[in-house]
Parts: sequence; structure tokens; C-alpha cells
Amino acid sequence: MTIGNDRHVALDGAVNFRDIGGYVTEDGGRVRWRTVYRADGLSRLTEGDRATISALGITTVVDLRTSVELEGGAFPVEDIPVRFRHLPLLDAVPDAERFEMVPGMLAAQYRDITRDAAPQIATALGILADPGAHPTVVHCTAGKDRTGVLVAILLGLLGVPDATIIEDYTLSAPAMAHLRARLAERYPEGRSVIERANELFAAAPSTMADLLAHLRREHGSILGYARSAGVPDGTVEQLRQSLLEPDPGAGTTD
Repeated sequence: MTIGNDRHVALDGAVNFRDIGGYVTEDGGRVRWRTVYRADGLSRLTEGDRATISALGITTVVDLRTSVELEGGAFPVEDIPVRFRHLPLLDAVPDAERFEMVPGMLAAQYRDITRDAAPQIATALGILADPGAHPTVVHCTAGKDRTGVLVAILLGLLGVPDATIIEDYTLSAPAMAHLRARLAERYPEGRSVIERANELFAAAPSTMADLLAHLRREHGSILGYARSAGVPDGTVEQLRQSLLEPDPGAGTTD
């Protein structure tokens, strides 16, 4: 399927804020729109951005960044009261230069996150299963890597096909070009490193395909991974009840 750009929410202070609704599952369901959003850093939102996010009715923000990143700026809860949860999926962000010195490091990092941050992933899925937490935005710094891992697992549990999960991941690519330019301007002393870190700013389909294949190889299925991470089957069922609706296009012919 081809995924349109209408799911993107235009903001000045963030470049990768988008809705994960509308995806069709293998059993004829569809992910609810305006229920779960994924995003990059949300600490530099303008006044207009805050009005936009307030209009979305965001109830819960799940921040997947490290404690150091959080100290550098967080979602403006003082202006937009939300239920704020900090669930770091990494202890520290790897040095950007390592990604160029070790090809394939991004895919390896995704695999490591699913192993080392399994408890945080399980907690995040529990939050997303709660209808009272919606609409929810899940974010990290770029909205691609840590957020991408969590969203891929979520969509897999909902029954969204791998091809769609991969395509959703690749939607971060245009945003990465904008983010890269902003970072180079903001941190001129690190411009050369930023300009060389091609893998770090990539959203290659093969990277997400590798993760999905790894989870199935190690756990049999995405559901098998969730169980190993401590996610009760009841939570998975609640995710499906909360986030899925019948696909209005199912059963129709052209």
C-alpha cells in the first residue's frame, strides 16, 4: 500500500510529528486515527505549535529519551497539562561517529533496545492500551529510532503487516533531512560529524526489516516478543480493542 503524507502534523519546533492511524491490519481492522502519534523532540515548540497540540487533545506524553536528554528540555507540561511518562529506552545516546565507523550499527542498536529496554517497552504498551491515556504521543529525539522500535512492536501486535510497518518507518526520511540541517545550524562545532553520520540520519527499509525478522527469529512472532518482555495477553487484547476499528473499505470491490 502507499501511505500518504496527510498523517503528518505540521509544527515549527518539531519535524517528525505524525499520526499512526489508518493502517489496515491483516484481519480486516484499521488503526484508529487521532489516537496515537509519534514524534521527535518536543522541547522547542512555538506558541503556535502548542496551540496545535492542544487542539489535538493530547492526554499523555511518553518520552523515550535518556535522562540527560530530558534535562536538556522536555514537553511543556506547564502550558499543556498532560500525563507525562519518562521511559528511557537507552542509558546513553551512542556517539554519532561510531555509526560511521561500524556499518550496521543502527540495526544492531534496535535489536539491543528490544532486549535491554524490554521492561520499558512493556510499560509503554500498557500505557497505550489504556483508553483513558488517549490521545497519546510517543517521542524521542528524532522520532525515528527509539520511537520507531516501539511503534513497530505496537503495530505488529495490532496485526499491521510488515510491509506497512516498514513503510511507516521510512516516512521519517524526509524529516531526518530537516533535522540534520537544524542540528548542523544549532551545533556548528559538530557540523562535520553531523554531515558524515549518514546511517544515523537514514530510515532505510532494510533496517526495520532486520528488526522485524530478528524478533520473529528470536521469539517466533511479535506477540512472542511481547510475552517475553512481560506484556500480559490481556494487555495485547486491550491494545486491539482500544486502537482498532473495522476497516470501512473491507469487503468492497472497485
